[in-house]
Amino acid sequence: MANLQLKCPCCGGALEFDNKSQHVICPYCDSHFTTDDLKAYSDDLANDKQDDTAWDESRVQEYTNAEMKGMKIYSCDSCGGEIIVDETTSSTKCPYCGNNLVVSKELSGDLRPNYVIPFKNDKETVQGNLRKFFRKKPLLPSSFSKENVIEEIKSLYVPFWLFDADVAGRVRFKGEITRTWSDSDYDYKETKYYSIIRGGEIAFDHIPVDGSSKMEDQLMESIEPYDFKEAEEFNVAYLAGYAADRYDIDKTVTFNRATQRFRDGTIQAFRKDVHGYSNVTVQDSNIQLSNTVTNYALYPVWILNTKWREKNFRFAVNGQTGKVAG
Repeated sequence: MANLQLKCPCCGGALEFDNKSQHVICPYCDSHFTTDDLKAYSDDLANDKQDDTAWDESRVQEYTNAEMKGMKIYSCDSCGGEIIVDETTSSTKCPYCGNNLVVSKELSGDLRPNYVIPFKNDKETVQGNLRKFFRKKPLLPSSFSKENVIEEIKSLYVPFWLFDADVAGRVRFKGEITRTWSDSDYDYKETKYYSIIRGGEIAFDHIPVDGSSKMEDQLMESIEPYDFKEAEEFNVAYLAGYAADRYDIDKTVTFNRATQRFRDGTIQAFRKDVHGYSNVTVQDSNIQLSNTVTNYALYPVWILNTKWREKNFRFAVNGQTGKVAG
């Protein structure tokens, strides 16, 4: 008959039962447990559930035929970028690489945004924000802040998938309390380990996930947040004089990204309720999503691309709040 091997909750080592103390001990980290301790820990593990992260996509629909007739797609032969513009636009430059674009095809079969946050800051205001941003970076090469470079900033509606969900989460943390002391001969260090469980429900609204492969996720998250209270129901009139990046990221990728943002937000919220430990680390987590809603929106972004020592650099400005990142 095979021996049952129990693992230490603190270090993962194999546990042993000590006849003398009638405790279960770990020979690797010297932790001691009663049988009741291990039963409670095993019961906690048994309560863990598999993630449930299904998404409702029913709100996202395609453009109507009438709307598609009023818009065209411009493609960049240089970098592969695709943007959507209104039919009155005859030519434009690529917001990513600056090359001239030519009309390639009529809009067809694209998903229609549910919402749009209109541009709030004009070009002059944004250029001023950039100058202030550059002045705060004394080690930034001067070529970045030249006036002719800043003048090249371009406005662009960036596609975002917005996710709402009620999240029931459960997170297991490992807490450590470390105590040190000394006597005339030695320095001592004692570390005690604790299993900490936090669970509850959190509602998330309009969590954005960038839907364009041309825009770096980290850059887009750096210019958050957007105030969704200023969002409007989408109307093609908002594209007059502006270009919109065409979404090109697979839905599965955006769903996975949204799920990770919900998980991170849940862990951060529960972590704030863990106090009194020298160190806290996450051991595992699970989330169950309900009342999920998926929307598609266009958010305003000003983009500045520049090159230094044959490397491309990109700065982004939130077209609603003016926040700069790069």
